Amino acid sequence: MMNVAVVRSRFVGATAWAIMLSACALQTQSASAETFVRTQIHSIPTVTLTPKQFLTGDQNGKPAVVAGALRIPGPPAAIDKLPAVILVPGVGGPDASHDRWAEELNSIGIAVFILDPYAGRGAFSINERAQLGQRTMIVDSYRALALLAENPLVDPARIAVMGFSLGGGAGLYSSNERFRKIYGPSTTQFAAHIALYSGCDLIYHDDTKTTGKPIRLFHGAADDWVSIVPCRSYVERLKKAGADVTLTEFADAYHAYDVSYFATPVTLPNAPTIRNCSLEEGENGEILDSKTGKPFDGQNPCIEKGVHIGYNDAAYQATLKAAKDFMRATFNIK
Repeated sequence: MMNVAVVRSRFVGATAWAIMLSACALQTQSASAETFVRTQIHSIPTVTLTPKQFLTGDQNGKPAVVAGALRIPGPPAAIDKLPAVILVPGVGGPDASHDRWAEELNSIGIAVFILDPYAGRGAFSINERAQLGQRTMIVDSYRALALLAENPLVDPARIAVMGFSLGGGAGLYSSNERFRKIYGPSTTQFAAHIALYSGCDLIYHDDTKTTGKPIRLFHGAADDWVSIVPCRSYVERLKKAGADVTLTEFADAYHAYDVSYFATPVTLPNAPTIRNCSLEEGENGEILDSKTGKPFDGQNPCIEKGVHIGYNDAAYQATLKAAKDFMRATFNIK
């Protein structure tokens, strides 16, 4: 079975991404020079599952150990339990755009855990990372939740997840009650879910049954890599089912609109996209092309090429404000 994310990323120029990742190291933008931040590095035992294994609840996948950096704001000797947010990156991996988010969230008293689902698995190229898929990000986010819930400096009742692109799948679908019951820790759950430009193009069984925790999606209407259209439909279905969910749209924003390195939009003419594909979960963990009823194998005629990525400051600033306000309210931060 072809992984959906592989189709999105197979032909992406590795050179363009390498330039981005190296240049992002220069993009440190501090939200507050006054914020003192401690950092803890943690390893996380997890598992790599195939899409079929994930969807059928078969957890006998390939064992893996991933890692993440927990950034804890506050005085050096502080022992207060803080709210926390897990950041789950896309196939570009953790970079300075996530540092920027961490600094902003640290500045309002939120601990931030930047997850790296890739290095521990030896996934260093874009294609290798894409093959791990959205569902791997979901499992890893639950494992990170279990880890943080045991940390003496984190309030286990106030942990949220925020994902970007491929990692946005974790931000969104970790709210699914079916997935939580199978893969989430039994003693706690996410307090909130945030997803930036996440794919919503696969309809899962029982995907309107959520944990009941609030969900916030942010997406560019001009995103021609990961279409906003199925997210609109999914959000409407979730609302009808009683979920606390919103989708904020930005008319002129492309994919990766919060990555300031792409101040000048970049065209990727050979990058594939499933923006016009409709996918659904079939029987026994099969992923099907909804239009044909046939297995999705990466050769489906709905796949197209040619996408754009680009920073949009207005969209980023609006998302930043909305995310901060949402977290202040959710975590009861005064």
